[in-house]
Amino acid sequence: MYRLYKKNELNFSLVWIISYVVLFSVADSFSASLGTEKIITAPVAIVFTLLLLGFVHKHNLKEKYGLCSFNGSLRNYLYFTPLLLIMSINLWNGVTMKLSVLETVLYILSMLCVGFIEEIIFRGFLFKALYKDNIKLAIVISSVTFGIGHIVNLLNGKDLIPTLLQVCYAIAIGILFTIIFYKGKSLLPCIIAHSFVNSSSVFAVENSSMKFHIISSAVLCIVSVSYALWILKKTKQFDEYENKDRR
Repeated sequence: MYRLYKKNELNFSLVWIISYVVLFSVADSFSASLGTEKIITAPVAIVFTLLLLGFVHKHNLKEKYGLCSFNGSLRNYLYFTPLLLIMSINLWNGVTMKLSVLETVLYILSMLCVGFIEEIIFRGFLFKALYKDNIKLAIVISSVTFGIGHIVNLLNGKDLIPTLLQVCYAIAIGILFTIIFYKGKSLLPCIIAHSFVNSSSVFAVENSSMKFHIISSAVLCIVSVSYALWILKKTKQFDEYENKDRR
């Protein structure tokens, strides 16, 4: 993998993304066939996470891919307060226990890993692979790719309209997270927020109301885009010296 990384970072990132989508889709299908939620997915997620961590650590890429302390004024980032609103989305309609204790634990483990994995491969590998050519295009491509990736939920039985709405707000959140990483040089705030959103979904009370889906999706999009613009404004947009460094 390191040879591929050195030869072509974009292809390297795409290999990880495709592997992730295929492996986790298959793992979820096998888990369902065995009758226990995430029974296969959880071990796969842990192994995948360890492989990513091992690669990044072995080749001293922690700072490049944001596994380091945040670099910036917390005041300019509103102390990440808007992230708390995003993190609470699955609790807006109440809290419930939908699965058995074992399945709940497996689900949380899987989703914690997924939060880390998706941040590394989409915000880390893919974004950084495109970063040197065009920063704005890199933000858009990595975010749109992340959002469209949620289409796979249709294969897991999710309804079309809620899934399309999820794609929309996932793109908006993807843009926000990419800007946080780009400006703050750390993926840790994004990993924490993403992992919490994923894992808390196991306690979410399902709401079939289309009005609720539309309103909640709109709120997420507005908060994410507004917060991203705030960060850019407070950190002087796309700084000239950063653009020069990429040339």
